[in-house]
Amino acid sequence: MSKVWPWGSYTANNSNLIRLCLLMHVWTRKKEGETADWTQTGEESRRTKRLTTSPTTETDTLPPPAQTKISSMTEMSRLNLTMEWLMVAFVALLLASQVRSDEVPYEHMISQLQACPKECHCPPSFPNAVYCDNKGLKRIPVIPPYTWYLYLQNNLIDVLSTDALRNATQLRWINLNRNKITSEGLEVDALKAMSNLVHLYMEDNLLTSIPSPLPVKLEQLRLSRNRISKIPAGVFSGMDHLTLLDLQSNKLQDDAVTEVSLKGLNNLIQINLAKNQLNSMPLGLPHTTTQIFLDGNNIEKIPVEYFKGLPKVASLRLNRNKLANGGIPKNVFNLSSILDLQLSHNQLTEVPVISSGLEHLHLDHNKIKSVNSSDICPPDTLDDYLGENSPRLRYLRLDGNEIKPPIPRELMMCFRLLRAIVI
Repeated sequence: MSKVWPWGSYTANNSNLIRLCLLMHVWTRKKEGETADWTQTGEESRRTKRLTTSPTTETDTLPPPAQTKISSMTEMSRLNLTMEWLMVAFVALLLASQVRSDEVPYEHMISQLQACPKECHCPPSFPNAVYCDNKGLKRIPVIPPYTWYLYLQNNLIDVLSTDALRNATQLRWINLNRNKITSEGLEVDALKAMSNLVHLYMEDNLLTSIPSPLPVKLEQLRLSRNRISKIPAGVFSGMDHLTLLDLQSNKLQDDAVTEVSLKGLNNLIQINLAKNQLNSMPLGLPHTTTQIFLDGNNIEKIPVEYFKGLPKVASLRLNRNKLANGGIPKNVFNLSSILDLQLSHNQLTEVPVISSGLEHLHLDHNKIKSVNSSDICPPDTLDDYLGENSPRLRYLRLDGNEIKPPIPRELMMCFRLLRAIVI
């Protein structure tokens, strides 16, 4: 995973800005008062030398030393004006870059940098971030107290200790991908202490169960490519902020993904259960779910009223399963909310009934032999191709089937918004 820079995580606070402005202003005024003592160098000295050695002309109304002083004052005035403009521009730039001036006070920044672990990198320009990735670490070093973003990916860490993170109560983002953390190595309350944590990445580890307890403010939980086979009951209790749950490439079976195990995910938007060991559609998905990824399982059929409790589903991916036409009820995909339907690499011989609002349909690598407009075109839409019920399909994949060109003209007449079709 690429590093994410926490832009705007630090700016000087207002008091420091005001102090800086006053210092610069005093400096310029002080220099203006010291004009008589300004040291002459370069061109200034040469001009002075010429004025003191050349005869005075009629236009020279002042003696050479006075003219030299006026020249210095003029140059200094220009310098002062330039400095004041630079000061204004500098302060304006700092103020424009501020997100919240009180996020990291100056004294906190100094404390943060001084406490940076020797194994890690703490860039002064982003003192909220601590980079300990790709260091070959076996243990998590003690993390400074004002850390928001902690990167520990690509190490050899096998224990997530409470002691190492005891000061990191302000953590918002922690990346522990590609380590060797086991469920046994996850100390009790190690995660719960991070009361402000929003993003938790623990992909490519050795977990066998969902970590518990979890921080209550968590919004994204990414646990793909572990060995998770169970979801403890109540693990998501109180997790009202969680919107993304990624459990791809684990060992979850049907009895692990139930209404009881998913209870508490009241605002979930995306769930990824691809590449597990599911034989049927998961039960108990929250009614807020919008994106469902179930690729690479062993699902053979879909219950008739499966989507009745999922009124917001917009993207459904069931690629690489064992779906045949007998396992798909006639109107199960005829949903007004669905925009993206992917059924690639299954065992379909016919095109399923779709809704007029569907925009992307993937049916490649099945056993479909023909496509007729009467089969695929949503009912009652042929005479309303400019109205609200006109088909919205824009992308259609049919390659890897037994279909031979040409594409039926009626199909193109039905889907007038179609931009790409792959056969």
